[in-house]
Amino acid sequence: MEAFVQGVSVHGVVQARSSFACSTQQRSAVFAAKSASASSRCVANGVTGLRATSELDQLKEMTVIVADTGDIDSIKKYKPTDATTNPSLIYAASQMPQYKSIVDSAVQYGVENSPNGASVSEVVELVRDKLSALFGAEISKIVPGYVSIEVDARLSFDYEASVAKAYRILKLAEESGLPRERVLIKLATTWEGCRVAECLQKDGINCNMTLLFSIAQAVAAADAGAKLISPFVGRILDWYKKARGVDSIPASEDPGVLSVRQIHEYYKCFGYDTIVMGASFRSKDEVLELAGCDRLTIAPKLLQELKEGTSTVVRKLGPPETCQAEKIEMDEPTYRWMMNEDPMATEKLAEGIRNFAKDTDLLDGQLAILVKEKLGAAVV
Repeated sequence: MEAFVQGVSVHGVVQARSSFACSTQQRSAVFAAKSASASSRCVANGVTGLRATSELDQLKEMTVIVADTGDIDSIKKYKPTDATTNPSLIYAASQMPQYKSIVDSAVQYGVENSPNGASVSEVVELVRDKLSALFGAEISKIVPGYVSIEVDARLSFDYEASVAKAYRILKLAEESGLPRERVLIKLATTWEGCRVAECLQKDGINCNMTLLFSIAQAVAAADAGAKLISPFVGRILDWYKKARGVDSIPASEDPGVLSVRQIHEYYKCFGYDTIVMGASFRSKDEVLELAGCDRLTIAPKLLQELKEGTSTVVRKLGPPETCQAEKIEMDEPTYRWMMNEDPMATEKLAEGIRNFAKDTDLLDGQLAILVKEKLGAAVV
């Protein structure tokens, strides 16, 4: 276990079932049967192996594909099952002229539904939350699965404010036509964020734990019972390239890729139900090295590369033949100490929160201009 903890960071663990549902051999048999079934389907179509019209089509045979974008047109193009958004993506989408009507609707809602005497910043906050809900509702008309909506990153260390924000997002989403059962509330995987997830999950509200870079965060997410985790790949790679003083690392040796493989194996060993969704990819090769992961959230640029690629995609993740990992017990002092001892996770978590907060500030600035235009000089 010591090697497991000291090695590449592992992302997210969800509360284990009390007993293992089946043996490794049984799971391997099921995996083999599914692989055989997929093979026969390809042979029946006159194709050997898992060769399909594109790498993206092949990948969809073994992994649920999620669009990592707020651009509705891109989601329509690539037909993913789920979609994720974050402050940076919402800010980028809000700049596109084709979504002006959505932004205008959010501004109108915020102005009309803010209490008398509300400040511009208070109106803007409501507009921003409504905008996220409206984008989520539009996306839900295209994808059949989950839509992730992120809580304000500036609340990442504020338990009470994060809980309140999550419930407001859900209310606005439902008003916009997006049922709560299709929403994943995205939370930064701080200790406080995990406590928020624990509260929400007990109320039947599913959570997506993001900005996840370490085993400490993984176990904390596990104890919270989060529905889904988003272990980051590319940002881990960025850190290690800088630390090692190299320009590139082969995808098969990529620390971000290896970390997702470890957590996937950890889950399968202990029979966890949580969804592992690899995120933050820098290249198509990183994506293909995680073929077989429960879910992968992929940006439009890489989705296009996969759509154009025709090489045979090989499954890289499946049930492990042997299970050697040990259960890690986690409490707050342990979490904070393990994060202290992991410079990559500490730096990347803080950096991620800062960057999301910066883009939220930029979005608020843009919305403030629109709100002031709508209100004139009535609100100060």
